[in-house]
Amino acid sequence: MQLQLIIFLAMILVFILSAFLLKVPISIAMALASIAGTLIGGQGIPIKHLVEGTFGYIDTILIIATAMIFMNVIQESGALDTLNSVIIRRFNKRPTILLILLMLIAMFPGMITGSSTASVLSSGAIVAPIFMMMGIPRTDTGVIIGVAGVLGMIAPPVNVPAMIIGAGIDIPYVGFTVPLLALTLPPAIFTVLYFGLKYAKDFDYAAIESRLKIDEDIKGFRVFIPLIVVLLLMIISKLFPTIIPDLGMPLIFTIGTIIGLFTGRKINILETAKNGIKTALPVLGILMGVGMFIQVMTLTGVRGFVVINALSMPSILLYLSIIIAIPAFGAVSAFGSASVLGVPFLLALLGKNEIIVAAALSLIAGIGDFVPPTALAGIFAAQVVGEERYSRILKRSVLPCVVIALWGLIYIVLAQHLSFLVV
Repeated sequence: MQLQLIIFLAMILVFILSAFLLKVPISIAMALASIAGTLIGGQGIPIKHLVEGTFGYIDTILIIATAMIFMNVIQESGALDTLNSVIIRRFNKRPTILLILLMLIAMFPGMITGSSTASVLSSGAIVAPIFMMMGIPRTDTGVIIGVAGVLGMIAPPVNVPAMIIGAGIDIPYVGFTVPLLALTLPPAIFTVLYFGLKYAKDFDYAAIESRLKIDEDIKGFRVFIPLIVVLLLMIISKLFPTIIPDLGMPLIFTIGTIIGLFTGRKINILETAKNGIKTALPVLGILMGVGMFIQVMTLTGVRGFVVINALSMPSILLYLSIIIAIPAFGAVSAFGSASVLGVPFLLALLGKNEIIVAAALSLIAGIGDFVPPTALAGIFAAQVVGEERYSRILKRSVLPCVVIALWGLIYIVLAQHLSFLVV
């Protein structure tokens, strides 16, 4: 047995034992696995490489931290509650459009933070009672907001798994917006309509009107100004780089945060920022652990070993491994799956359009948030809707997860023909 295979298996084993048997945080488990890899590989404990690895995704960490603070500010300002109310009042007689718009609201925090947990626990918690007031069963509501969290995590502008996969072979995070929209919107629309439309047809708006949260003091256009400014800065810097240079996502979210302090309810910025960072810490820790894990894989030759074996796979086995192994490893961490398996699979498919393939691999990696034992999207969705047994939500989630996996695989197979999506 080759030394690289022994190191890789040992790293995976230490990680699994640490995360599931000793119940240590995922980030610490990845650090312990990394140290095990360097010891078995004869490298001792190379502090330089371990520290360097933790800073491998510093750009992504800054994006998530600033985005989470921004998300908390607009939530505290009343923008999300107001948006919910406006949409329901405007489209209560058009259930199809209403469901799709509520699904987009549920996805929104994940889109700007890159975290499925952020979506489920923030806007997911806001729209879930509305879905249930519309007559959608508790379990199906949990599936909808869980899928919204996963697809929001993958949708643009912030897709951490795609950033991780791209960074693995030095692809800049540019040109992903349209492919990611094309990958995430169809399964999102399918999920919310499949689970909700038959109930929403009998929706009685008058029965829930009094329960809609809206503050008359912040009613109006100004509460949405932070969202509009952030979206405009993202779009204009891409369309007209000579007029407005690319400010970078952290600065854009910081600008939106500052504006949000003056457009809605009064906000305690220190408390809000602290809560945002506290929510983001598990994700930030995982990214540091992933960076260390990948650094050690590269140092010990494991990464090259995995890549070579992925390249030598027949096409059928390669595609089968993608839709089985990536979600399965995603049960530990979608980010870890993207780095450990996503990068080698992208290298094995280098003949195809790299951006389309990386985007599709990130979509498939996102399904890992529904895979037990961690199943973050399913567990948190169950908490939000008050479902005691989250396994019921996981069972109902099988169909949308299969649809998402097959949709991603179709994009990988047809990647060369879909190159026109990259703009």
